[in-house]
Amino acid sequence: MEAQMATPALTTLTEDEGMFREAVRDFAESAIAPRVHQMDGEQRLAPDLIAQVFEMGLMGIEIPEQYGGTGSTFFTASLVVEELSRVDPSVGVLVDVQNTLVANAFMRWATPEQNARYLPRLAADTIGAYALSEAGSGSDAFALSMRAVRDGDDWILNGQKLWITNGNEASIFIVFANADPEAGYRGITAFIVEGDAEGFSVGKKEDKLGIRASSTTELVFTDVRVSGDQVLGDVGRGYKVAIETLNEGRIGIGAQMVGLAQGALDHTLRYVREREQFGRPIADFQGVQFQLAEMATDIEAARLLVYNAARLKDAGEPFLREAAMAKLFASRTAQEVSSLCVDLHGGYGFTREYPVEKYYRDSKIGTIYEGTTNMQLQTIAKTLLRP
Repeated sequence: MEAQMATPALTTLTEDEGMFREAVRDFAESAIAPRVHQMDGEQRLAPDLIAQVFEMGLMGIEIPEQYGGTGSTFFTASLVVEELSRVDPSVGVLVDVQNTLVANAFMRWATPEQNARYLPRLAADTIGAYALSEAGSGSDAFALSMRAVRDGDDWILNGQKLWITNGNEASIFIVFANADPEAGYRGITAFIVEGDAEGFSVGKKEDKLGIRASSTTELVFTDVRVSGDQVLGDVGRGYKVAIETLNEGRIGIGAQMVGLAQGALDHTLRYVREREQFGRPIADFQGVQFQLAEMATDIEAARLLVYNAARLKDAGEPFLREAAMAKLFASRTAQEVSSLCVDLHGGYGFTREYPVEKYYRDSKIGTIYEGTTNMQLQTIAKTLLRP
């Protein structure tokens, strides 16, 4: 009952969306929740849990049924990421990258032959990763040093990628390299690289502050040969693949942050009813009640920003500004809510005995990956000032 009271946006869903959301929520609470603490400590996702996520159909939500996917919508994918992140944002980002970045990029840019080859695998049992960032290209995403050199009908890739989510688990990688450095960003090209390609290896795994069960790794490419039919989109058009996919991915990160904030609040609602001070539950104190009300309001505002952006995307309407607003506000909300939830737990909130400290650690990444807060502000401002 607490979760339903805290998420009135359930009333904005269709019957099918509501039922699917409830199924994912039940799965998260029964299968994921008991393992969150262990996976965070071990810094890895349990392989059998990943298999269950595939079995639930959560890794190919928008992939058409003809390829083994669920054939649903981007909005549904956002709901799934939110619900999973409410329990564990590490599982949420696994599913988010698979759906909003990797599968989306294939469905938008791949040839029919590429889709027939890769989409069934992504829907059934194979994890994908999106390899754009490098040591010198973070917010300046097109300052790529990785190179692609044509060799007959093939391409030879050399370089390194950093901060790659799902790096340890993935077997299919969308990799961005510059095939014509003199052309600047117009030389950037996207390639499909298999995890068993000769010369490819997964390097260092980052020891992170938050979402520790989610792998974030370096990728190393040493004379990796890929065939010409493994170019995703056109040669020299990789910048469009990157930009347009990341615009969609930001909605997914917004959904992750909404779920995170909701999860922290749900735990806190239970705690303030149980914790007594001065002879009564701290939930009876007006100061605490006002803090709870502020958090619930901010979460609902963030949720509706995310839902609006996802609906626009599905409707084929422009959503660039709305996606940036959703990620900006949701990531801020996640940090503020999880911090206040730690405060309301008092000393217990500063220990690993209660889950709010993990939500607090996990929240920080929301202002960094798939576009920093400053990049979202810049995007919003540019769209406002555009003639």
